[in-house]
Amino acid sequence: MFAKAIAKHTRVDYRLLVASAYTGFVVWHGGLAGSIPLTIATPGHFSQASMGIMSTDQTLFAGFNIAILIGLFIIVPLVNRYMLPNDNDSVYIDPTLLNTRTPAVSKITRPSQHLEQSKLLGMSIGLMGLAYLSYYFFISGGGLNLNSVIALFLFMAITLHQTPHNLLNSLQQAIPSGAGIVIQFPFYAGIMAVMVDTGLAQQISQGFIAIADADSLPFYSFISAGLVNMFVPSGGGQWAVQAPIVIPAAQELGADISRVAMAVAWGDAWTNLIQPFWALPVLAIAGLKARDIMGFCVVQLIITGVFISLMLSFYP
Repeated sequence: MFAKAIAKHTRVDYRLLVASAYTGFVVWHGGLAGSIPLTIATPGHFSQASMGIMSTDQTLFAGFNIAILIGLFIIVPLVNRYMLPNDNDSVYIDPTLLNTRTPAVSKITRPSQHLEQSKLLGMSIGLMGLAYLSYYFFISGGGLNLNSVIALFLFMAITLHQTPHNLLNSLQQAIPSGAGIVIQFPFYAGIMAVMVDTGLAQQISQGFIAIADADSLPFYSFISAGLVNMFVPSGGGQWAVQAPIVIPAAQELGADISRVAMAVAWGDAWTNLIQPFWALPVLAIAGLKARDIMGFCVVQLIITGVFISLMLSFYP
């Protein structure tokens, strides 16, 4: 919303403006809203038996974390400034268009747009989901619960709208700023369940930790957390997956547990830069597509990733 307000009065590349607003999100898990440092500072947390309670003095207010925050407060705005395109390459927006929520109608030119208009795809997904629910209710004896009710409404909506495009249009008319979240949240929950219940998320973490030593464990925890975050975009959920792996590894190698925990937190925040799930509200409010800001976000991903890795590894 701040980016839209600026665009109404300042002639600037709208894509970079929105990307700049979004890339500031990278610092969230290193601050007072961070779910991992606050969780492990809470008496009775699920990992207390293995790691005890870590006060925020050891995590949020530790020297290395403060240094990362200060560095990012300088680096992120400077990188955004240097990515500003020249006038010929910039994309400007008519300020009057920012006052309406009506989406622009675009021609179907890409394969993804053909899939969005496909009745075969929409009906196949919807009917497969309803077929499973029929089995769940009438054969396996399942009942109504949070998951089954969400699945029932979701697959009925997909079936009745016939195409993904129709469903998204209906959602955008009903909840313009939250349509993407509403439709993707259940699917990400399913992806998270697959990652956790099959042990895939744990295997990813173990693969990185197997090659680590006491000094490099924070770095590998950071990288593995960033990768897992692409499939489990939830800081608290991610810690539940990775804590049983990184805590024993830190204890066995003699690594700093508080630094390793913050490495997981920073890994979660880091790949949010290219994680479309969290960008959806921003894009909906701004009226943009993910592809409009992704190039800018990838540049920030690379630069901030290098900086955070160096600070986690070498800051005393």
